[in-house]
Order: sequence, then C-alpha cells, then structure tokens
Amino acid sequence: MINLNYLKNLGLFLYLNVYLIFPKLSIAQNINVDIRKNLEDALNTRNLELIKNNFNEEKNLKIQEKFTQIIKDFPNSKWQIKKLIGENSKEKIFDITVNGKKKINGETYFLKSNFKYIFSTQNEKINNGNIKNLLTTIRNDQSKLDIIFRIPDKVLTGTKYDIEIILNEPLGDIILAGGIISYEEESYLKQDINIEPLASGGIFKTTRASSKPNTQIWSGTIAHPKGIISFTKSVEIVEKI
Repeated sequence: MINLNYLKNLGLFLYLNVYLIFPKLSIAQNINVDIRKNLEDALNTRNLELIKNNFNEEKNLKIQEKFTQIIKDFPNSKWQIKKLIGENSKEKIFDITVNGKKKINGETYFLKSNFKYIFSTQNEKINNGNIKNLLTTIRNDQSKLDIIFRIPDKVLTGTKYDIEIILNEPLGDIILAGGIISYEEESYLKQDINIEPLASGGIFKTTRASSKPNTQIWSGTIAHPKGIISFTKSVEIVEKI
C-alpha cells in the first residue's frame, strides 16, 4: 500500500519544478570574455551581485527572487554548463544541468534538471534568453524506480503527440499512483494533480498541440512504496521542424 503521507508535500514539489522552468537567467557579460564560465561560476558561488549589476531594475528583482528561492530550496545545487553551436551565427546555446539535494522531514529529495538556454547578444549583453527542452525531476526514492520519460522536445502546431512515462521494469504486485496535467508557459499552475492508481505501469496520454506556436508544460507525480517522483517537461510547439 502507498503511504499517502508522501503526497502531503506535493504542492512544494510542483512549485520547485515550476520555478526552474522560468528563471531567464540571462547574465550580461562583455562578449570578449568567457560567458559560459562566468555564468557557471556565478551560479555555483551564488553571486547575486553579478546578476544584479547586469540587469535593469525590474529584471534584477525577478531574477534575484528566483535565484534566491533555488538557493533556499537546494542550497548545495551544482550547475554545469556546456556551450553548444547554434543554428545561426546570432544564436548561442548553453546546455545546462542542475543537481541538488535537500532533507525535508527526515527525507532526502534529489533534484535533477536539464535544459537548453538559448540567447543572443546585443550591446555586450545577453538578451532574449529562453529555456527549451527542459526536464526536471525531484524524487526521494533513491532512484528505486527506473522510469523512462518519452515526451517530445518539439512538435508541430496542430499535430497529435504522445506522452509516455514508462516503468522500465515490471513491479509485480506493487501498487503505483500518479497523475499529470498541462499548462502554458508563463501561466500560473492553479490545478491540482489528481492522483489515481496506475494499473498500466505508467502514464500514457495522447494530446494535440495548439494551433499557434508556444511552449506547453507537463507536470506530474508518481508515488510508490519507496517514495515519490515529481517531474516537469517542456514541449515547444512550432510551425516548422
């Protein structure tokens, strides 16, 4: 049987997932220096002053609030940034991975998030920063459950696509519960996730992309006797691939 006490902090898990979707951590730098290294160092040393000095007041406040929340929830988080080659000369791409852990009520929760950060530079500053291809998980089960996330990074407008969260190994008589919801990027997550038994051994759903380009966010939870897994995945909806 599932101990439903695992679900009591579900709102916290979803919040932790959501804030990683929208950080917009575009740190302004001189284009002649190593932006990747400066950004990685600033994140790993919690250099809020560097962020503050490179944004207008409105963005300063928002970014400091988001970054401060990450530090509070996962004070030991480790950021790794790799530079990728963009499709055009003006586009720059960072592949960013965040790992962290925190104890809550005696349980250790592990954070893992990976996403692409795409931006351009203007007047020696990074601008138009966007996060894409995001997958974030927060779990306290010591990875006892082997899960495969089959959710596309990008789909065409108006097309059908599949959402599959698959249990990689049979669990016999073990009972799982879970649920998933979607919402648009930059919208506030108001809905509750309905947790139901997963007799099929995972979460399977077919949905249709919107008729206009945007970013759709999927958030969900799977609970099992060893713990709970919360996840968030972004899907970019585009007119051409």
